[in-house]
Amino acid sequence: MGRLPRPRPARLGEKLLQIREALGLSQNGMLRVLGFADAIDRSAISDYENDVREPPLPVLLEYARAANVYIDALVDDEADLPKKLPTRVKGGGVKKQAR
Repeated sequence: MGRLPRPRPARLGEKLLQIREALGLSQNGMLRVLGFADAIDRSAISDYENDVREPPLPVLLEYARAANVYIDALVDDEADLPKKLPTRVKGGGVKKQAR
């Protein structure tokens, strides 16, 4: 019996890019903030932002901490990140408005 690949969040890459840009960081700067400068190559950040690769859970956790949002705000395609990042009060994202 085969295994189906697990579903991937469709908007994860755009949210990771949004966080990095809101923090005013380069890809190398983002690695330093995440605490993975010695473990992950800069090209991995580009791959995450362009949905080429999905980041491991510890990396997602550090992105959420850097933006001061709950991790579900990153992986929930029905939620938008707050407009101002990092948030002053930890947030879970904003539910998308019907368009």
